[in-house]
Amino acid sequence: MLIGIKCMLMRGGTSKGAYFLADDLPVEQVARDRVLLAAMGSPDPRQVDGVGGAHPLTSKVALVSKSTLADCDIDFLFCQVVIDKPMVDTTPNCGNILSGVAPFAIERGLIAAQDPVTRVRVRTLNTGTIAELLIETPGGHVNYEGSARIDGVPGTAAPIAIDFLDAAGSVCGSLLPTGNAVDVVAGVECTLIDNGMPVIVLEAKSVGRTGYEPRDQLNTDMELKARLEEIRIAAGPLMNLGDVRDKVVPKIALVSPPMHGGHVSTRSFIPHECHASIGVFAAVSVATACVLPNSPGSRAARVPDGRVKTLSVEHPTGEFSVRMEVGGTVDQPVIERSGLLRTARLLFDGTLYVPSAAFATQALREAAE
Repeated sequence: MLIGIKCMLMRGGTSKGAYFLADDLPVEQVARDRVLLAAMGSPDPRQVDGVGGAHPLTSKVALVSKSTLADCDIDFLFCQVVIDKPMVDTTPNCGNILSGVAPFAIERGLIAAQDPVTRVRVRTLNTGTIAELLIETPGGHVNYEGSARIDGVPGTAAPIAIDFLDAAGSVCGSLLPTGNAVDVVAGVECTLIDNGMPVIVLEAKSVGRTGYEPRDQLNTDMELKARLEEIRIAAGPLMNLGDVRDKVVPKIALVSPPMHGGHVSTRSFIPHECHASIGVFAAVSVATACVLPNSPGSRAARVPDGRVKTLSVEHPTGEFSVRMEVGGTVDQPVIERSGLLRTARLLFDGTLYVPSAAFATQALREAAE
């Protein structure tokens, strides 16, 4: 027997995911994860028996509900459904999938749209991070068409402005979990940082690469991948993440001087595959690392002057602009606010079917055995 669940497939930023009302899924985590695995078709490298796209960027889920906080509108749980393992990781944030949460909430009637724009405050339950999203809603309806362009997505769409209000330390407990702008990890100078996403930032040349290699070349560079995993495993405990062998965080960003008129060039690993572009929170964390004096990021980047900075983060398919307000002093900068521009598009709204056995609670499964 199959059970149907209301589902929207949406592109959020440079990712794609299945969006559900949290109330439509089991409360028990084990049963919820079984449903999500069945929905996406994991574990299977093709995800042929589900709606996952057989890639980390298209095997994502958003669980959305009205917020339990008085000063927030929506609660959002991000789920990274691992492709080849029966695992659902709720450790990280995802700013790309976040960009589709406000349109989804309006489409599902969780909040009322205003005319001409609607401001939605979203709490990401994974980390407690709060963001404000500004959505175009002329006549009280979500607008998906417009002239905003983001690299990594064909065509144009309506802009979605996102301001992160308290992203620093959302996963690791502090912006710099070791208290240092520079740490030597497995013999390499790194910045261990969390401004919405735990990221290890290191100069590409420190691992014998230029940082300009094509993504496909890096994905087949087994020597490099083994070295990066050595660094990642060593950094896990330093970042308050423990053993990270089976976690999708921390990510790794190789940085080098910009090549195409931006402020820094990146190759982002998520964590075992080189990203076609760079994730939202990873870009924010990398941009933040670049303003820290004497850090690997600052040595590679050409950081603009001024209290309000827009850093163009180059990646394999274009660039990602991060807007930052930086206070404090030159020697001890303080990131007061960070934001960016994304787009989203509704792709499908309907009913997704999964086997009924996936919904069984642990107690029922034990009773059946």
